[in-house]
Amino acid sequence: MRDWIRRSLTKVTVVQGKRAKRVEIPPSERLVYGVYFAAIALIGLVALEIAHMAFLGSWNSELFAAITLVVGTILGAFFGVKAQ
Repeated sequence: MRDWIRRSLTKVTVVQGKRAKRVEIPPSERLVYGVYFAAIALIGLVALEIAHMAFLGSWNSELFAAITLVVGTILGAFFGVKAQ
């Protein structure tokens, strides 16, 4: 899964010269592991929300807020790296 994240976060630029050349700029390992941890946290939070609904029969808004926070963090990492 980390290779998929690394490939997704790799920035590709075109350097102009005599011939246009594509240059790939890999992300830092810290960013890759951060997104990896956030994805694992997202899976855990979704499983916890499903278990809460299955056993208690109600929606937990605090878990949903945490899920929203993690999704925003992951999207921010992807859009932030590509914008630089």
